Amino acid sequence: MSLIVQKFGGSSVRDAGRVMNVAGIITDTWKAGNRVVAVVSAQGDTTDDLIEKAREINPNPSRRENDMLLSAGEQISVALLAMAVEKLGCPAVSLLGWQAGFKTNSTYGNARIKTIETDRLQAELEKNNIVIVAGFQGVNKFDDVTTLGRGGSDTSAVALAAALSAKSCQIFTDVDGVYTGDPRIVKNAVKLPEISYDEMLELATLGAQVLHNRSVEMAKKYNVNLEVLSSLQRIPGTKVKENAGVEKMLIRGATRDNDVARISIVGVRDIPGVAFRIFSRLAAKKINVDIILQSVGRDGTKDISFTVARDHAAEAVAELNTLKEQLGATEIICDENVSKVSIVGAGMETHPGVASKMFEALFDAGINIQMISTSEIKISVLIDIKDSESALKAVHDAFID
Repeated sequence: MSLIVQKFGGSSVRDAGRVMNVAGIITDTWKAGNRVVAVVSAQGDTTDDLIEKAREINPNPSRRENDMLLSAGEQISVALLAMAVEKLGCPAVSLLGWQAGFKTNSTYGNARIKTIETDRLQAELEKNNIVIVAGFQGVNKFDDVTTLGRGGSDTSAVALAAALSAKSCQIFTDVDGVYTGDPRIVKNAVKLPEISYDEMLELATLGAQVLHNRSVEMAKKYNVNLEVLSSLQRIPGTKVKENAGVEKMLIRGATRDNDVARISIVGVRDIPGVAFRIFSRLAAKKINVDIILQSVGRDGTKDISFTVARDHAAEAVAELNTLKEQLGATEIICDENVSKVSIVGAGMETHPGVASKMFEALFDAGINIQMISTSEIKISVLIDIKDSESALKAVHDAFID
């Protein structure tokens, strides 16, 4: 008997009708002779509503209490979905993260899964129950509830699939697969039947919101059979796998990320160790840095610019201001009116001229490039946020027929 892990996002269970629809998907899978573990997010805008409730009481709550609050959203979802499954005549049991054995570190708000103790899960599956697990959450060594950060339910599902050696992990969303561009913006976007782990990881990291990057990273590490498909249409989705016909398509997708900020440190001393001081301090605060640009030294000084997630910009600037005197910096500038537009494709590694073609498309669209970052399978540019939509369309049209 095969085990299938199915994950459903907040939009898939946002109201009673959607919950019953999801229950139908789960029970059909179970009736086909499979064991089923379903991972569920909080309904609709529940998490945002809970955050707003917290702000009404305390604009700066402790991260521990914030996690305690936010975990309530998934508790509602799993209970309602279990009731829906029972209504359809199938056995079900709902489990919170700690009941399902999720052990995490103690980084409240963005915890990492350390282990999953599967005894309870295995026992429920042996009883032939459909097991419905609260995504996005676990428990740390202090027995405190923790949450896994944005996209945490995707990570929960993939981790369960790996721990239980599942046949597949199906991620159900309100779109029917992974597209070459955001179909809400790029009207000629094409759905991909398959995509490699590496390409999907880059797209997820660069702003595509179909899958969370940590879940893709975990799927690649444990070779989990991953599929993205619609919870509203019973049609094949996009399979994420190790090798995905990379020769057939030069570029797999174009994406944008408006949740970025550019920080520029002006006039730092042009001496060894300056970059280390800057980025080691940010790393200690768990602030991820992406595109980095350092100017050529002049008159004993240089400028260093880099990008961070917009949510971390204020914290990064505050931290750098404590270093300003040591660095000899004359100014620290933060610009949140920027966007990162990227193309991704394993095929570009063996095809010259990809960067040139992308830059030509942006030139033709009258869009100025502020910063550039490349790897073997991606090219990213930083541009003004007002140009992000037209830039995405331009680079997509340049590569996707």
